[in-house]
Amino acid sequence: MASKEAIVTVRLVRSFEHRNFKPVVYQNVDLNQTVKDFMEFVKNDIPSRSGLLLPFRNYKYDKMKIIHQAHGAKTNELIVSLEDDDKLILKDNATLKAAGIGHETEVAFFCNEDYEKYRADPKTVW
Repeated sequence: MASKEAIVTVRLVRSFEHRNFKPVVYQNVDLNQTVKDFMEFVKNDIPSRSGLLLPFRNYKYDKMKIIHQAHGAKTNELIVSLEDDDKLILKDNATLKAAGIGHETEVAFFCNEDYEKYRADPKTVW
């Protein structure tokens, strides 16, 4: 595998309150593409995934945040950590590599409006 390609797991977060998410694995991800391009690729791929339920396929995902990097510490939060947004939320114009994405990185893909509501009042209905 070339060093500019990686396996990236994208955690599609449908609901923070209900801890409703579905992981999708992408292989041979070009780390030199921009975050915006990768988000568009994932948005276009989601509707064609047969293993995903309709609520995941038809959702308005618009933001990505790093959850876990290979050989790094994991958070205790089940969906996504509410801390270090300035470092972990991916900037649209940065390349994946510059944003901190590497081989076997896991990122959350979610609706930013839902994330902000959950961040203001992090309660679960579970």
